[in-house]
Amino acid sequence: MNRQPKFGQQSTGATATGKNASGAAAITGGAAGGTSVAGTVDRLVETLKRYWGYDAFRPKQEDVVRALVGGRDVCVVMPTGGGKSLCYQLPAVLHEKKTAVVISPLIALMQDQVAQLQQMGIPAVFLNSAVAESERQDVKRRAIAGEYRLMYVSPERAVMDSTSEWLKRVPVSFFAIDEAHCISEWGHDFRPEYRQLKKLREMIPGLPIAAFTASATQRVRHDIVEQLKLRNPLKSVTSFHRENLHYVVKECNGALQDELMFTTVKETRQGNVIVYSPTVARVGEIVDMLEENGIAAVGYHGQMGAKERRENQERWMTEEVRVLVGTIAFGLGINKPNVRAVIRLGLPESIEQLYQETGRAGRDGLPANCYLLWQKKDIGLRAYFIGKIGAAEEREKAWERYNQMQRFVKAGDCRPRMICVHFGEAVKWDKCGHCDSCAGMPASMAGERKSRKSKQSRMVVPAKRTETYAGGHNGVMGAEVNEDLQDFLREWRRNKAKEKGVPAFIVLHDTTIEALCRVKPKTREQLILVSGIGENKAELYGAEILEVIERFKKGERASNDWHARASSPTRETLELLQQGLTFEQIAERRGRKVSTVVALISSLIEKGETEFKEEWMDPAHYQQIRDTGERLGMDLLRPIKDALGEAVSYEEIRLVVAHLRRKEKDPAAKA
Repeated sequence: MNRQPKFGQQSTGATATGKNASGAAAITGGAAGGTSVAGTVDRLVETLKRYWGYDAFRPKQEDVVRALVGGRDVCVVMPTGGGKSLCYQLPAVLHEKKTAVVISPLIALMQDQVAQLQQMGIPAVFLNSAVAESERQDVKRRAIAGEYRLMYVSPERAVMDSTSEWLKRVPVSFFAIDEAHCISEWGHDFRPEYRQLKKLREMIPGLPIAAFTASATQRVRHDIVEQLKLRNPLKSVTSFHRENLHYVVKECNGALQDELMFTTVKETRQGNVIVYSPTVARVGEIVDMLEENGIAAVGYHGQMGAKERRENQERWMTEEVRVLVGTIAFGLGINKPNVRAVIRLGLPESIEQLYQETGRAGRDGLPANCYLLWQKKDIGLRAYFIGKIGAAEEREKAWERYNQMQRFVKAGDCRPRMICVHFGEAVKWDKCGHCDSCAGMPASMAGERKSRKSKQSRMVVPAKRTETYAGGHNGVMGAEVNEDLQDFLREWRRNKAKEKGVPAFIVLHDTTIEALCRVKPKTREQLILVSGIGENKAELYGAEILEVIERFKKGERASNDWHARASSPTRETLELLQQGLTFEQIAERRGRKVSTVVALISSLIEKGETEFKEEWMDPAHYQQIRDTGERLGMDLLRPIKDALGEAVSYEEIRLVVAHLRRKEKDPAAKA
């Protein structure tokens, strides 16, 4: 649902106002060399409803939209899920025959946003390395003719000399820069190519520039304004406190970390879950552990092929699979409203990174849990990598982020308050009332049940929503959601998305499906009132949606086979092993790292579920590992590895140690 407030007609941000016949404040002037932009407050709402299907703006959206329509530079800090993209997309729609140029860092993000705009009936295009040269020339020709309202380009392409030459022939309305914190050397995700975006001001001097980010400290915000040479910009900073997110931070060893992660995933019965893994190798291990215990999960990391990443993301977005395990490569541009838990394993690089990751939870406004489960070894590992940074200035910034993260996890202060203070927000409250520092550890956290019983908090169980939907009508506002109808509509959406070749959320957002379940429209007129159904969506899918609802009323239900069932990594791996495949071949077949396959096989050896085979390694290496293990002990692998050096791999050590541990338990085990 779009939890919009009632629309107000204040005129903050406009460069000039007048009155039209209806008495609404007219917005004029300032855009693209002084050309006036026809538009009124009423027209803004009309456009919002026509294309996005919403009745009113979210907090601060209106101010930003009107400033940009009025030709003013803007610098916007708005939390993940706060509606940043609409702040530049709507003004772009209002500039007829002109094109807003959007600088975006990820190809996948560009493609999704363009597909979404096209589904809404808004002419949009992306221009990047994935576009063939012949298509590129056609895009440029049409852009010069003013056929697009939005054009997405990468920062690298935006500052190329060749881009500058032809872009001067395009009727550009304004520049919008997404992920603008990347321009600052003080930002947590500094990218040198972003630093060159200062050229945009020189490229077409009269155009407004809009900078957007979800996470920027005061220092970074000042740097953004300075680097982009923003002129008297509207500075809009939304509070960093999201009251529906419940933070839990806990130090634990590896075994307990896995146990708590599994328990948390298992207890999150509604919505989706994201587990952030500290390494690529751990992604596969965690997926295998969840699947082996009956929880279907998919992985996502940068070393996967683009096709596999896309397929896994789509399976998660459509809720075919509810749990996704990924590295920090996952999440940018993801708009999934009903993520009920984000679990972060290991220390993030910075508070900004943690805030971005946890910001993917609870976008629908309902309660969601954000867990940070870290180990002592994370501190040493982070310090080790910082020590490897060559440039003194970069190393200094990394140490600053390191110390801030240390204070965050070790202090007993309110977690959301520490986040807000970190970003420079003037906080007038002391406690949020529901983080681990304010309310105690959840009951599911092992070892906390007795010691903190008096202030123990329970796992957050999302309640049925009772708020009113924008666009609700006929006395059904706030009605409960029929989960069977919700599942039926999701199944239809999944099939429609596959047919169209687009992600499911581009067909319909989860919040729109939920609104449909509340309203149960019978006619197109009722359908168009549902929040999130714009005119183009009604034209594209209206008849089918009404038919699906009618079929549901007649007794049809979702099939039982569209939700994925958990596999058995153990059985699958053993079968491949018995077929004589090598570890490398098994890894390739199962889409895992070799180290993940070896870790699983080692576990099976130690439990006696498969046998160690001498042909897996050089006999001399086996002897070296055994002798070193007997001398140093076999509780930890790292001391053995340090003693043996590069000649012996971790995988070999893991296998031999598993075999030796098994022999200790069962002397009759095969030598």
